[in-house]
Amino acid sequence: MKSAWDDSGCHLPARHLIPSPLPLFPLSTVLFPGGLLPLRIFEVRYLDLVQQCQRDGQPFGVVALHQGSEVRRAGAPAEEFLQVGTLAHVRQFDKPQPGLIHIVCEGGARFRIQAARQLPHGLWTADAEALPADAAVAVPDDLRPVSQALAQLLDSLDERGIPKDQWPVQPPWQLDDCAWVANRWCELLPLPAATRQQLMELDNPLVRLELVGDLLARQGRSG
Repeated sequence: MKSAWDDSGCHLPARHLIPSPLPLFPLSTVLFPGGLLPLRIFEVRYLDLVQQCQRDGQPFGVVALHQGSEVRRAGAPAEEFLQVGTLAHVRQFDKPQPGLIHIVCEGGARFRIQAARQLPHGLWTADAEALPADAAVAVPDDLRPVSQALAQLLDSLDERGIPKDQWPVQPPWQLDDCAWVANRWCELLPLPAATRQQLMELDNPLVRLELVGDLLARQGRSG
C-alpha cells in the first residue's frame, strides 16, 4: 500500500517533478540547490519518511522553521515554517542501529508551498509548485574576486589534507556560475537563518552573488 505522501504518478515536465503531496522536513536551517545536508534521524515520523524516500527514489522538502523545534517536545510551540523550501534528494543512507538513520541529502529544485497539512502521526505534507531553476549566468569580471576567494578556500582544504569526501562543498566545481558560487558561500558564511532564506528565495543569481560579495567585503574576505 502506498503511503499518504507517495508521488501521485502524474507525468509532468522534469522541472515540475515534485511529489504530490510533498512530505516536509522542517529544520532550523536553509538548504540551497546543489548543497549538502547531513541529517541524524531518530523521530518515528522522519524515520518512516526517509526510508520511504530511499526506497522510492523520491525527494522530500526541507523548509526553514520560524517557530517550534526540529524535535517535538511536550509543551513546545507548534511548528510553523516558511513557504519556500528546497527538495532534498537522499544521496547517502546508513542505518547503524534500529531507530537511527544517518543520511546525506543534496539540494534540488526550490518550491513554494500552496497548502500544508499535518498528518495524525506528526508528519507535514504539502501541495507545492516548483520555482524556476536559477539561470546560468557567468560570473562578471567585477565579481571574480568572490569566485576566486571560494577557489582559494577549497585549495586550503586540500593543502590541509582534509579528505575530499569531508569537504562542505563537493565537486563538480562551477566557479564561473553565479548561482553555484553564491549558494556555496551562503552555506559557508556564518549568516542568520533569515538572511540565508532571503538569499535562497532571490530569483536573480547575479543579485544573490552581488549581495554575497558585499557580505564578504565587510569581512575582508574578498577583493
